[in-house]
Formats: sequence, structure tokens, C-alpha cells
Amino acid sequence: MAEHPPGPGSIAVLLMAYGTPSGPEAVEPYLRHMRGGRPPEPAAVADLQRRYDAIGGSPLATITWAQAEGVEAELGRRRAGVFRVWVGMKHAPPYIEEAAAAIRADGVPNVVAMVLAPHYSRLSVEGYLSRARASLAEPPPGPRLATVAGWHLEPGFIGWLAERVGEALAGLSAADRQASLVVFTAHSLPERTRAMGDPYPDGLPATAAAVAARLGLPRWTVAWQSAAQTGEPWLGPDLESVIAGAASEGVRAVVVCPAGFAADHLEVLYDIDIVAAHQAAGLGVRLVRPPSPNADPGFCALLADIVLTAAERLADPA
Repeated sequence: MAEHPPGPGSIAVLLMAYGTPSGPEAVEPYLRHMRGGRPPEPAAVADLQRRYDAIGGSPLATITWAQAEGVEAELGRRRAGVFRVWVGMKHAPPYIEEAAAAIRADGVPNVVAMVLAPHYSRLSVEGYLSRARASLAEPPPGPRLATVAGWHLEPGFIGWLAERVGEALAGLSAADRQASLVVFTAHSLPERTRAMGDPYPDGLPATAAAVAARLGLPRWTVAWQSAAQTGEPWLGPDLESVIAGAASEGVRAVVVCPAGFAADHLEVLYDIDIVAAHQAAGLGVRLVRPPSPNADPGFCALLADIVLTAAERLADPA
């Protein structure tokens, strides 16, 4: 940290997440926003609502606010009166632009902006950061801004994941543990990210390797999940293929660690806990998922660590 920290309330933290519909009536405008204003097909709205119904509604918004409260409380314990935390969503209120406007209206001179997704991509995380930069800078002059471009190899994050995976493995019977496979997942993106030289395809394997090394895992792999149907190839192998391959090799249990997600939402609660778990059960394989970070105090503490490191650049831009 800087030797002479900024004064009270002088650093805003803008935490950004994907967003989720607030209820059934918000599904259509949510999809419309995701599609850049183009109206979605009624079948797409119905299908998304069906999946939300299957998980009892998405808890993502509630969790994101709890994460923000946890991070603010942790920062307050370490640097009383310096930080305030705002939440901005990519596709649902409060939008990133609304949060940025509130920060500017409050007159905060410094901002740390980070996305609640550990792996950076120019196709995903950069979109959030670009919107934050533009909104905070208009009209000029805007506050000084430090951004967090990715945190998938932060020691605290690797340690947190390792503890959760270790606990999941410890909960298996000795026989299942002996014939188990740990699968680390993240949201798939179009395959063209590789040709672009985007860091995203290498981020998940790097996180997985670090956790595996911490635990001394004898058998682990990575898989990509929740690919959209866009008519172009997406990163693979997908989770379903990995589970099927594991079953054919005599694996009795798969521990699926969604290392690319910071909270429970549709991709975790539906795609893993319902779809992948059903597939695994049909193949005679037990699927276990470690808990998501959500607002776990240890996770909020590591997010606070990341914010504090970024805030140092505000005090000493060099």
C-alpha cells in the first residue's frame, strides 16, 4: 500500500457482474439487452424462463450485492473510511453506466473497477471495462481509474479453490476417490479467441494447473461449458464430452469445479447441477460440485486484496 493513503471516501470500487432478470417479466428485456436491442424469439424467452424456473430463479443479483457488501466491509476493516463499493451489471439494472454515473455524482476522485470473473478475455471482461472507462470519463475530466484485467492466478484465489476441491474429494468414499477425476470448467467462448491471440483459452488451464499442483492431484482436466448456439465453433472439449469420456474409462466420481465463475447462477445451478449431474448419473458416475465462492468471507477477503493492490496504482501511477 501507499505510504500516505488517500483520504476518507476517496476510492470507489466498481464491482461488475453479468446480471440476471429480476423476475419472469424481466426475461424478455434482459434477452433484448443481451442481443443489442434486437427482440428475442418467443421460444428463446420461454426456454430461458424454463431454466430459471428449474433452479427456482437466479440468485445472482442477491449474491453480487452480498459480495459487494462483504468486500466493502473487509476494506473498511483494513482502511476505515477510504473505500465505497458500487455494483454495475452488464445486462440488467443497475447497469454499469448507472453505477458509473452514481460514482461521478458522488464526486469520488479515484475508482478501482473489476469484473467478478477471474479470467480475462477481450470478448468478455474487456467489454465491461470499456463501458466503465467510457462512462466514468464522460464528461471529462473523470476520476482516476485503475482496472483489474484478470485475477485467475491470484494466490488467494488458487488457495480458496484448492480448499474447496480438497473438501469435495475428502467427502468421497475411498473407492470413489481412488477412481475420481477433477474437472475444472469455465464458460466457453468462440474458438476464434485462439486465432485472436486472446489469453482466455489459456487462463482456465493455468488456474487448473495451479490448483492441481497445490493439492497434488493425480488426475485432472479442464472442460468448457454453456456454449451458445451461434453457428460458429466454440472452445472445447465441452463438459458433457469429458464426463462421457471419464465414464468410459471407469471413473466413478467427477468433481466439477466451475473455476471460471464467482457465484451461483444459471450456468452453475442448471448446466452443472441439473444437466451435467443427470448425464453423469445415467452413466453411473457420481458428480460432486464444490460450493461457489459467492459471498464467502474468505473469498471477499481475497477480492479486497486485489482491490488494494490495484489502488496502489492510484497513489503511485508510476
